[in-house]
Order: sequence, then structure tokens, then C-alpha cells
Amino acid sequence: MDHNDKYIVLKEKIGRYKSVIIAFSGGVDSTFLSYATKDTIGSNVLLVTASSSTYPCYELEEAKKISQLLDLKHEIIISEELDIPNFSENRPDRCYYCKGELFTLINHIAEKEGYDAVFEGSNTDDSNDFRPGRKAIKELGIISPLHEALLSKNEIRKLSRRFKLPTADKPSYACLASRFPYGEAITKEKLERVEKVEFRIRNLGFSQFRVRSHGDLARIELNAHELTKGWKNRDILVSTCKKAGFTYVCLDLEGYRTGA
Repeated sequence: MDHNDKYIVLKEKIGRYKSVIIAFSGGVDSTFLSYATKDTIGSNVLLVTASSSTYPCYELEEAKKISQLLDLKHEIIISEELDIPNFSENRPDRCYYCKGELFTLINHIAEKEGYDAVFEGSNTDDSNDFRPGRKAIKELGIISPLHEALLSKNEIRKLSRRFKLPTADKPSYACLASRFPYGEAITKEKLERVEKVEFRIRNLGFSQFRVRSHGDLARIELNAHELTKGWKNRDILVSTCKKAGFTYVCLDLEGYRTGA
């Protein structure tokens, strides 16, 4: 099946439900899923975004704007991961506890307000990564329509362009906790430090990037084709990192890659 056929399958799976809550980050997948759900069952959809220390303020603002563009109800809840046991210690399974907390909260909203199901935006590419959060999603009965319809990230981008969604070419995003190597304790101060630097890099016009935190060292990953631009902007990058609280700064010559 091509991506257009898979969209038909997706609508069939969504159509099993009359009312839905969608865990909404404002990223490529959740935006496309929200559009497809409205396209299938109308406006009986509630988007829920969790505000926390691991979710940058600029991403939250984008989620608000996109929900307005989609003309869907949008609710913001607080889900502070740093208060969750086993999360701030930054063990390899930290995402299991994060997703468990988040979707337990969303399930409570669904039960209270009478929604048929809770959706989330995992796609088939997520099966290839280490995703302990998927276990919590399954345990809590959360539906993953994109995954069920066998849609990949690339196919979701193609369909997003077809429907002229603003996130079609938006860079992939992962929560700020992913910037720390397993075993390094995560604190609010460390998260804020990374957020400040990534906000600046974003405003410099870089596309896909990460600021990996290793104690007092900031390791900046940029797309391979933007490494030269990064080197030209090294003075700004160094200054930004040091103002945020890092002592040392390096540009990763391997470039951006997931899970690094």
C-alpha cells in the first residue's frame, strides 16, 4: 500500500470511535493524527498537551497555535516528570514512568468527560528505536492509530504536505530529558540550561539539532550539512552555552543522530 491507501486504512481505524482525546505535542505525528481524526469523526476531539520542565515553552506556544489552526478543543495539563519516582534518576526505562504518569492523567480526563478512546502518535519507525514508553502505552490501553495503519514518519510527512499542514517539514523533536546520558541525574536547572541554548540555536536558523549535556560540557549536534554553518557561528554558540552555565562547548563532528 502507498501512503494514500494507508490514509484510508487510518480513517477506518479512527472511525471506530465517536469521540477521542489525543495526546498532542504539536509535532509532525500528533498534528497529522489530529487532522485525520477531525477529518474522520468531526470536532468531537479534545487535544491534551502536558506542560512540564522537559517540554520547552516555545513548543507549548506552537502547540497552542496549531490547535487553533486545526480548530479543535485544546486543554493544557501539568505533568511534572521530575516529581515521578524513577524519572529524575535518569534510568534507561525513565520513559516508561513518564508515559505512565501522562496517560494515566489523560485516561482520567477521558473517563470523567466520557470520551471513547485516547490516541497517541507513535508511527512504525518508533518500533525500530528503544522506546520503553511504548510498554506503558499498551498497559494503559492507549490507541496508536498511525502505528496500526502502518504509517512511517516519511509517509506522514507526505500526507501532511498533501493536506498543507504546517508541521509537514517540522524537525523531529524529543523531550529535553533525552539530552542527558543515562545515569546523570536530571534537574530543573539542567533542563533550563539546555532549553536556553537550543532556543538560541533554533533562532539562528538551524534545522535539526540537539544539545547533549555531559556535566559541564555541552555537545552540540547539527545536521551534517549545517556543520560548516555551525563552525562559522562558533563564537555565538560558545557564548550562548557559557551564559547558560556550561563550562565547555564542543561541536560533534558526527552530526545529529537520534539516541546519541
